[in-house]
Parts: sequence; C-alpha cells; structure tokens
Amino acid sequence: MKQLDPGASPQEWFGNELRRLRLEQGLSAKELGRLVQVSDDMILSIEKGKYPSCRRDVAQRLDDILRTGGLFDRAWPMVFGNRDAEKKRPDADKPPTRGKASPAQASAGRILGRDEPTPRPGSHEPVIRRSFLHLSGLAAIAPLDLTNLFASSESLPATVKPSHIDQVLAAATAISGMDNELGGGGMVRDVASRAMQWSAGLLQAQCPEHLRTELFAAVSRLGIVVGASAFDAYHHDEATRTFRFAADCAEEAGHWHLRAKTYSFLARQAVWIGAPDDGLTYAEKGLVRSDRLTATEQAMLHTARARAFGKMGNVRDTMAAVGAADEAFARACPAEDAPWMAYYDEAQHNGDTAHALFDLAVLAGQDPGRAARRFDTAVKGHADAYKRSRAISRTKLASLIMAKGDPRQAAALGHHALDEVCRLTSRRAADDLRQLGNFASKHRRVPEATGLRERIAATVSA
Repeated sequence: MKQLDPGASPQEWFGNELRRLRLEQGLSAKELGRLVQVSDDMILSIEKGKYPSCRRDVAQRLDDILRTGGLFDRAWPMVFGNRDAEKKRPDADKPPTRGKASPAQASAGRILGRDEPTPRPGSHEPVIRRSFLHLSGLAAIAPLDLTNLFASSESLPATVKPSHIDQVLAAATAISGMDNELGGGGMVRDVASRAMQWSAGLLQAQCPEHLRTELFAAVSRLGIVVGASAFDAYHHDEATRTFRFAADCAEEAGHWHLRAKTYSFLARQAVWIGAPDDGLTYAEKGLVRSDRLTATEQAMLHTARARAFGKMGNVRDTMAAVGAADEAFARACPAEDAPWMAYYDEAQHNGDTAHALFDLAVLAGQDPGRAARRFDTAVKGHADAYKRSRAISRTKLASLIMAKGDPRQAAALGHHALDEVCRLTSRRAADDLRQLGNFASKHRRVPEATGLRERIAATVSA
C-alpha cells in the first residue's frame, strides 16, 4: 500500500483521510465503492490523490457511509473547487453534452429513497423537473423537423388510457426487432425518434392513478430501446440522455428490472466510447439490491463489469467478473424473466463475455482461445432475428484469429462477417470491421489478408 503524504497537496490530505476512515471501519475499496456507487478504482485513485475531479455528491455519499459528520463535504471546496477538469471529463453521473447544455438532470429516484415528493397524476410538475418531459427535452432526443412533423400528424391524448400504454409497448417491441435485425441507423432511427417523443409526451397528460406505474414502466421500456438504437447509430449524447430518462421512469415506476437493463446499456455504451471506469460505475449501480433481480439480469450486469475491467486490461477482476456472470447465468430461469430479456440467451452470454476476454487477449497477452470459443458459440447460436449480434461476434472472432492465429482462416471468417454487416446500418459493426482491417494490415505478405483489408476499406468508406 502506497504511503501517503497528507501534507503534499489538498488531494493527498483528502485521500489520506478517506483511507484512514475506510480502514478503521474494516471496508475494502471495493466494498466502499459499492456502497457509494462508484468503482473501487475511483476510491483508490482518490486515496492516492490522483483523482483531481471528485464530484461533490460523491464526497457527500462518503460522509454518509463513513459517518464523518460532513468532513468531506466541508473539505470539498478547498480540495476540488476547481471544476475545470470535471467540465472537460464526462463521467458516469454527468453525460457529455454538445453545444448548449441539456436541461436533463440525473435523479436518484424512489427506488433509492429520494426525499423529493411524487406529484399527483395529471400534475404538470413532473414536466418541469424530469428529463425530457418538456419541449426542449423532447427536442433533444428527436431532430426538430421530426418533432414538428410528429406533433402535426398525431396529437397527444388529454387522458391516458390502457390502449395508449399498449401502443408504447408495441412500439418498443417493434423497434427492438428492427434494431436487432437491421441496426440502429436509417429508418429505425427515424421511427424510434418519433415514437419516443410521442410516448414521453404522454407523461404530460392526465393519468388515472391505477395506470401511473404502468405508464412510467412502458415509457422506460421504450426509452431503453430507443437509446440502444441511438447508441448503435453513434448518436451518443442522445443515447445517454435517453437511457437516463428511461432510468428515471423506471425508478418512478419502482421497476427494478427495467432499472437494471438501463444501467446495463449505460455501462456498455460507456465502455464502448472509451470510459470503462464510468461503465463500471453504471454496472455497479445496476447491481444495487441484486437480490431483487433475476439470475439472467445479474449475469447481464456482471458481464458489463467484465467488459469494463477487460477494457482496462485488468486480468484478475475481468476473470472474476466473467466467473460471476457464468455462475449467475447457470442459475438463469427464462420463466422468471420479462419477455424483453429473452435476447439474453446462451449465444448472447457467450458473445458478451467473449468481448471482455478479447480485450485481455489483445491488451494483456492472455490466452485467445477462451474468447474464440465463446465467440464461436455466439455465432452459431444467434438466429436471424439477431443478425447484428451474430455479425459483430463473427467480426470479433475474425479479428482475434487475425491478431493471434492464422490470418488465412481469419480472412475467410472476415468475408462472411462483411457479407452480413453490409446489410446493416450499424456504426458499431462498421467500426469492428475497421478494427479487423487494422489487424489484417499487419499481414501484408498474406494475399488473403490483403484482399480482406481492401474490401473492408472499400465497404466502410462507401
């Protein structure tokens, strides 16, 4: 354990106090991180004085957990008062914005015991205080021309009826199917944006008390689907805002399963855009009160943890998280899961865990066979309804073999993957092809690898 010098800087004093209090209470960094809802890496970085932008709400949660009487909150202005670093670095509780700041705000929600009162149905107060429930919020997730077009083509009802909730759920199912089969761009993005605006607008209407929970849950479900579509199309700011809106609605509905699904997506997106520490924080948040989640949902979130650790090149914790995911999935009972969790089958589990093991093979020199076997199971198990997942797993398998095995075998797999990706509107799938092309470029003397690289270059630039 590194010896700290509390006199070296305000950050090291803060870190020394944190470590002292943590050890006095017999907590590991991982245990404290879970209680505070941040990663253990963040806790350790703060203790070492190497985390210059600790948020004030984290300091306040540390006070609550360690029962300091407000020590860290009082010290925060002197230690972390300069917010320049935080403004430059998006983190798990502050999604990046482009241009004008979004009015969307994070919310702890009723599930985590927020003290904020819940307005009566029909009140316009939630429209003011919640993400995306007013016009500027709606415009943030749908282009302005679509916002106006949808408003003119179909008006919102004055009172919510069960049929409106059924429409929201039907839209979620349809868009999810199109997204998995075609990718999140093009027509899918158009339809998703319109459906999201109309459905979020229902929260402004009068709603009978007995339908309120169902309405928030339905809108949360659609928000997850629309966020996933935006993520796949690389509209990352939009995806993050929509996921957070979905989480807000899930918590308003008291729906732990939708909340877990939302944080799983937030974690996956954060890892994808190069913020694995934020991804780990999101996954840990999703696992809060894991006893209320199904085994399948636990496996899904442990897989997200594994992918975050894998991207960090952390071998020990990646393997532990993969093990936890495997253990949870072995207990899975599909009859306990919601219909929208049916996608997380053996193929999906193997593909997701393989991504984490892929990063260990490439970044940390670990055995590539573990990831290859799982990718192969995913490719063989994904049906046509999940063409994008199958194409991505096939591409990653080709990349792994291209980097660590026989480039000729990899080229043959790569051509199959390319055939499938060409029919998708998925930016993620296209980026994976670019990675495969980069690996192929290292085998310039192998004609098969060169031919694949040239075909990839022509395809993704078209």
